[in-house]
Amino acid sequence: MVKLQKGFTLLEVLIALLVFSLIATAAAEVGSQYISSFERVRDKTLAGWIAENRINELRLQETLPGTSESSTDTEFGTYRWQVTTVVQGTAEPSMRRVEVTVAKYPEEKNDPYPVHSLSAFLGEK
Repeated sequence: MVKLQKGFTLLEVLIALLVFSLIATAAAEVGSQYISSFERVRDKTLAGWIAENRINELRLQETLPGTSESSTDTEFGTYRWQVTTVVQGTAEPSMRRVEVTVAKYPEEKNDPYPVHSLSAFLGEK
């Protein structure tokens, strides 16, 4: 009398492992894309707030700013940012065009990369 053994063959186990590895790879990629998307949205939001704050600082000054270009570093959130402000004259002498560019310093490098840019017009009060 021959006993029948029950169980999976080696081929069935290998196919099951292949299917599982494909599903795990797809899930890891989706998770990675979600994290990248979250970081991009977070950086854009923080940079937008920084740019709006800088333009509002210029609006609150007593006098119209002169044409100039300046760059400062600031800490906001837990990150370091470079804020570049360019004030340009316009055809109307009582108005200025302001462009604020916010760049983020990566943790491992010294050169910041631009994240957000905001333009506005300021006039005499």
